[in-house]
Amino acid sequence: MSGIRVLVAGASIAGPALAHWLRRRGAEVTVVERAAELRPGGQAVDARGVAKEVIRRMGLDAAVRAARTETAGAHTVDVDGNVLETYRADDDGGDGFIAEIEILRGDLSRVLYDDTRDGVEYVFGDRIAKLTQDVDGVDVVFAGGDRRRFELVVGADGLHSALRAMVFGPRERFVRHLGHVLAFYSVPNEFGLDRWLLEYQESGRSAGLRPIQDATRAMAMFCFPAIEFEVDYRDVAAQKRLLRERMAGLGWLTPRILAHLDDSPDFYLDQVAQVVMERWSSGRVGLLGDAAFSSSPMSGQGTGLALVGAYLLAGELAAAGWDPEAGFGGYERRMRSFVEANQEIGRLHARSRDVPGPDVEPSPDFEGEWFTELIERAIHGVELPDYAGVPDSGATAGPRGTLSVNP
Repeated sequence: MSGIRVLVAGASIAGPALAHWLRRRGAEVTVVERAAELRPGGQAVDARGVAKEVIRRMGLDAAVRAARTETAGAHTVDVDGNVLETYRADDDGGDGFIAEIEILRGDLSRVLYDDTRDGVEYVFGDRIAKLTQDVDGVDVVFAGGDRRRFELVVGADGLHSALRAMVFGPRERFVRHLGHVLAFYSVPNEFGLDRWLLEYQESGRSAGLRPIQDATRAMAMFCFPAIEFEVDYRDVAAQKRLLRERMAGLGWLTPRILAHLDDSPDFYLDQVAQVVMERWSSGRVGLLGDAAFSSSPMSGQGTGLALVGAYLLAGELAAAGWDPEAGFGGYERRMRSFVEANQEIGRLHARSRDVPGPDVEPSPDFEGEWFTELIERAIHGVELPDYAGVPDSGATAGPRGTLSVNP
C-alpha cells in the first residue's frame, strides 16, 4: 500500500523522529500537538551508542551536534563549591555520565521539526478527542472539530499520554513512580558557569546548574524525594510552591537559583516515573517513546529509546506492508530487551538517590561486571536492520506545508 495515512500525536522528540522515518518509507504523515507551538528549553537529553547511529542515518548528525550544549563535563561539589568528583564528556567514548551528544530537549525538538516540516503536516493547538478503529482504519475526531480517517495512529505524547489513556486504560495502570521529582528552568548565568555542570547533593536532595549554548543563561536542575506525587502536571503554580517547600534549607547556591523561579519562561517539574506495558499496540493504534516505555530521566536514555524506537517502528511497519499486527509486533520484539535494560538502569539510579533508612533497599553496587554488561545492553543492545528492499526516499520529501489550528 502506498500513500498510507498515519496520524502521530505529539511533536516533542519521538513524534517528529517517527514522522521523519514514516515519510521516507512512503507514508503521508500528520502530527498533531496540543500545544500552540514547540516548547523551548527543558532538560538536557543525550544520545549514546546506537542512538547516534540513528541520528547519522537520519542525515542530522551535523545539525544535532551544532545544537549541543557543549558541556565539557560535570563536577559534584560540596556546600562551599569545592569539587568532590569529576566526570568528563569524553569518558567511555562519549557515552558516559555526561554524553558527547547532549542537547536541550527543546533544541532537539526544533532540529527534528525543521527537518520534517516541509514533508509532514503539523497541526498545532489541537488534539485527538475521540477515535474509533475498524479492520481498515481509524476514524479520528479532533477537539477543534475536524474529522479524518487514517490507516494508523501512533501516540508519541509522553509520560502523561492522553492517547494511551483513551485506548489502553488509565495512567495508574502503567505509570510507576520511582520516588523522586525533578525540576528544570533556565536562569541568568550570574554564577560564573562555564562549560562545566555543577551539582550539589544533600540528604537525597540535589541542586545543579548546567551550561547551555547561550552563555548568558544556565539551566537550573533540582531533584528531591517524594513518596507520593499528587500535584497536577498542568498546575505550574502548585509545582513552584512544592519546589520551594522541598528545597527550603538546602545549601550551596540554592537560594540564589530559586530567586529566579518566577521569572523563568520554561519551568518544568514532574515525577520521576516509568511506563510499563505488556503491549505497545492495540489494533491500528501504537505507542512510542515515553508514552509506551518511559525509562525516566534517571536512565539518561529516554531520548535514545525514542529515536531508536522511531526508526524500528517505521521500518517494521513498512517491511510488513503496513500490516499493523505484523509491523507493531516486529517493533515490540526488537525493542523489548533494549527498553528493559534502560528501565533497569533508571530504577537503579533512582534507588541510589534514596535516603538511607530501615525501610530502604541498600544502594546498588555499580562496580560489578553485571553493571558493565547492563550498560552495554542499554547503550548498544539493539539491532538496527538496514531494511533493504523497503522504500526509502532519503532525507528529501515533497512539500506538504504546515497547518496551525487554534480552536
